[in-house]
Amino acid sequence: MPTGEPLPVEFDELLAAEFDYIAQTAIQANEDRARVSSFYLIAVGSLVAAMFGTQLFDTDKFTQTVKLMFCGLFLLLTLLGIFTVMQLARLRTAWHEAMLALNQIKEFAIQQNPEIAIAFRWQTSTLPPRYKRNSVSYFQTLQVAMISGLMFGASAFFFQQAFFQTSILTWIISAISGLLLISIQMSIYSRLTK
Repeated sequence: MPTGEPLPVEFDELLAAEFDYIAQTAIQANEDRARVSSFYLIAVGSLVAAMFGTQLFDTDKFTQTVKLMFCGLFLLLTLLGIFTVMQLARLRTAWHEAMLALNQIKEFAIQQNPEIAIAFRWQTSTLPPRYKRNSVSYFQTLQVAMISGLMFGASAFFFQQAFFQTSILTWIISAISGLLLISIQMSIYSRLTK
């Protein structure tokens, strides 16, 4: 359609409806980010509370089987954490794609009517990158990765405790395992959002 000719009314309504749909998609991505990370935190908190509530820390009841069960439960929470990190990365990407789509509609409107350009502060050139270290999404992911790393360290601890005598080496291996997993998860997030 040549520039300067007015757009049909139906076309304006279509653009407005598309803009509204994309805006709702961006809002939903942000809400889902909060929901996903909250679900993981509640799952971890529930398990830890259940552990302390069962009185299984009585040394007579803390058999090799129980230690391996705890190892498995903490490993399951670790996997949930990894999946949560991947979901957070996908939701950040979905939000970014929605912002690009909104800006594309704004750029089209500016081409049709250049005077409205001053009304739009946010543009494609000012859009934050998908991977941004100083964003709420990044900090939510870091929080999940840290808790997931702690769960993996606990899993490694219980696995070692089931088969070996507990020593300082057990604690060191568990701590290194947890820290390594945090690093791996943040690298996964980085790779999925770049």
